[in-house]
Amino acid sequence: MTQIEIYTSPLCGYCHAAKRMLTEKGISYSEIDVAADPAKRQEMMARASGRHTVPQIFIGDQHIGGYDDMAALERNGKLDPMLAAD
Repeated sequence: MTQIEIYTSPLCGYCHAAKRMLTEKGISYSEIDVAADPAKRQEMMARASGRHTVPQIFIGDQHIGGYDDMAALERNGKLDPMLAAD
């Protein structure tokens, strides 16, 4: 199964929605809280081409963006194949 990483902050509704979507699909993920860790936020921004909002979601090495981007992939039937890839 492909590794999923989500950069989040505790009070972010979109972060909770992204995690809920993955949990409902039975997909495990690694959560990286950037709220209290400036170094992790800088890491996220470097990996996400300067994007500074949360969540920032990575499937394997591929940056897919935030919750809206992941929801669009789901609506278009493209998310499940990405999650299943090795």
